[in-house]
Amino acid sequence: MGDPRDRAAFDGHDRPFVRGRWIGALALAGALVAALAGCAHMGAADARPDAETAPELVPLASVAPGVRQDMRYPGRHNFMGRPVAGYEAARCWLSRPAAQSLEAVQRDVEPLGLTLKVFDCYRPQRAVDDFVRWGKDLQDQSTKAEYYPRVPKQELFRRGYIAERSGHSRASTVDVTLVVLDGRRARQVLTGPLADGGEVDMGTPFDLFDERSHTADTSLAPDVQRNRQWLRALMQRHGWRNLPEEWWHYTLEPEPYPQRYFDVPVH
Repeated sequence: MGDPRDRAAFDGHDRPFVRGRWIGALALAGALVAALAGCAHMGAADARPDAETAPELVPLASVAPGVRQDMRYPGRHNFMGRPVAGYEAARCWLSRPAAQSLEAVQRDVEPLGLTLKVFDCYRPQRAVDDFVRWGKDLQDQSTKAEYYPRVPKQELFRRGYIAERSGHSRASTVDVTLVVLDGRRARQVLTGPLADGGEVDMGTPFDLFDERSHTADTSLAPDVQRNRQWLRALMQRHGWRNLPEEWWHYTLEPEPYPQRYFDVPVH
């Protein structure tokens, strides 16, 4: 069901039928109903579409199997400390253009002894709604020490860490980092500790609500700053735009569905 603002009420009994012109009246009524139904469908697609009106979401594993997945929101290792609504499986789904672009990024980094790793991809709107409910519950502070130690929980909305809409729900945004496959080769482009099998040092963990997570934060070590800028340049070459407040957050440009917020559960 769409937003009530996108639906107009129509009652056939409100339109009098004139004898001898009933065929024309019926045709007009049918046209109006069809037009209004179309408006309702558009509103529903923009707000909370079902599986039939969602875009073609593809599992990233089917397009770029080399990209590692550490999906945080289906489990408890996240800022809410519990599974998030809408994540029925630990799988990365994306629009097809976004998945294909990540596959191209992966082809670039593998010869350098690196691989991509994603923490979150497409995010159903119901998951965003769950974030909002959690953010308003000031009694729940169980994850503060790990995820927002320097920010009062009541400030998370004002500072933009939690919002009622997320680009992730448009199916072409990812949270991503780099993992070292071969430290010797990785040192050609990155600096700092590069242990095989470990994540590249980006200065803060994923989803830390803090100014230190800003991509261009200059208070961090030079190695960290270089690694973040190298990741950003890499993603930009393939059409991804970074969110300056989160070093891990990238959105494909142009987005296939720039005005759509989808709500199909990940399963």
